[in-house]
Amino acid sequence: MPFEEFPDGIIVADADARVTLANRWVRYWARAVGDEMLGMHLRDAVPFDDLAGNSWFDSVQPYDGLAIRSRISESSWYSPRGSEYLITASLVRERPAGKVVKVIVSMRNARVRLQRDREKSDMVATVAHELRSPLTGIKGFSATLLSRWDAFTEEQRLFMLQTIDADADRLSRLITELLDAARIDAGRLSLRTEPVRLDELADRVLGSVFSASETAPTARVDGEAPVVWGDADRVTQVLTNLIENAIRHGEGLREVVVSSEKRGELEGVAVRIVDNGQGIPEESRVRIFSRFWRSGPGAGSGLGMFIVRGVVDQHGGSIVIEDAEGGGASICVWFPINEPDTLTS
Repeated sequence: MPFEEFPDGIIVADADARVTLANRWVRYWARAVGDEMLGMHLRDAVPFDDLAGNSWFDSVQPYDGLAIRSRISESSWYSPRGSEYLITASLVRERPAGKVVKVIVSMRNARVRLQRDREKSDMVATVAHELRSPLTGIKGFSATLLSRWDAFTEEQRLFMLQTIDADADRLSRLITELLDAARIDAGRLSLRTEPVRLDELADRVLGSVFSASETAPTARVDGEAPVVWGDADRVTQVLTNLIENAIRHGEGLREVVVSSEKRGELEGVAVRIVDNGQGIPEESRVRIFSRFWRSGPGAGSGLGMFIVRGVVDQHGGSIVIEDAEGGGASICVWFPINEPDTLTS
């Protein structure tokens, strides 16, 4: 690939440290006109300093130093306007351990890396905060019981132990969510596929979520819902999350509808979860699937919808947020049939 087409800035200098090539990105960053950089000394063509004010050229000494060097490792340097760049270089010698006859410098703006570093820092801070909350309760009540067991009644001890148990369950759920999110990020979320009837699965989830109610609602089936091939545990995780969100954040569940639907040339089954809330604003319908995105009181870890989308994507399905008729939000999750070829041949 010609250097002019490289996505990074490229400068090539000869044995005398004179620039013989500066591609379009270098000319753009330097605001150079035409070929004015050709013949410029490499020190002036790469006018970057470190935080102590030391210049790149004088610090790395591309034409001096160890005679076995063939590469200068990437590191951060700052332009005269204060922007951070990542700079590396290759040294071409006339023979092994011989004189440097060409230096190829590559540079790229560090803005994207800085953004990713900030995202990682934010994620670590969020995870630490989420883990600290249940741990504080577990540590506080357990330490109190150990040091002052006889000072409490049986009812008080039972309450403390129940709180410790609930916080431990919360901590376990959070760790599971973090592991699932990490697997999704790394593309390592595995599925154990089997025949799944989404109407029956939806009814089981509704029965579990409404186990404390006298009568649990059931899913409404439009037409016939064919069997899909998927991971029953993961699909249960998806439906449970969506139904609990409708109850917690959507002012109650209105209905769950299962129907056979086609997406392009693929046959599949859709499950719609409709709530009684105010709906989800258009501008939030993409962000809601981001890691640690939370809204409103009682929000959880912020990983639930991120995991939902990851599981649905792994099945080759789709998830869409719409306005429901009569108000509220309608979240439609669709799974293709995905029947193995060995069963249809």
